[in-house]
Amino acid sequence: MAGHEFFEPADRKRPVADPTAGEPLAAEEPRHSCDPAFKHGVVVGFDGSTSSERALAYAIGMAHRSGSGLIIVHVANRLPTTVWAGCEPPVFVDVPDHRTEVLGLELACADYLSEVPWILVERGGDICHELEEVGREYEADAIVVGSTHGIVGRIFGSVAGRLAKRAKRPVVVIP
Repeated sequence: MAGHEFFEPADRKRPVADPTAGEPLAAEEPRHSCDPAFKHGVVVGFDGSTSSERALAYAIGMAHRSGSGLIIVHVANRLPTTVWAGCEPPVFVDVPDHRTEVLGLELACADYLSEVPWILVERGGDICHELEEVGREYEADAIVVGSTHGIVGRIFGSVAGRLAKRAKRPVVVIP
């Protein structure tokens, strides 16, 4: 049972509590419905890079050994509109990312994914937040990511390092 599914990036704006209001906002937003076949599956961050391909290979083996589903997550780019408009405060805009469609087609044709049931989830926003959010929604047993190499990861911190610090579930970092 192999397949793929595309989700539109969700608008992540959360209402701000009014300090003059008598009733505080609900602490938790309603959970997104997800396919029960993928509950307690393995979440893997995938962008087509070499390190994400290694992470995907490991996640496939992990899902196969545990008899669970694989939730492949591609986080699309979000850019602040202040880059173009110069407005304050920064407003984030989802940039159309056709890379998810290309990745979905490549994955659908991949023989190595025939061993496990899988879905492709597209999100927009911060990579760490979105991977953890998908992990929470699917009650994932683990999140698998590839390590970041290079100057950008050293300056801004790697996705794997930031995710390992904030995640509420095991994070497996593949070198």
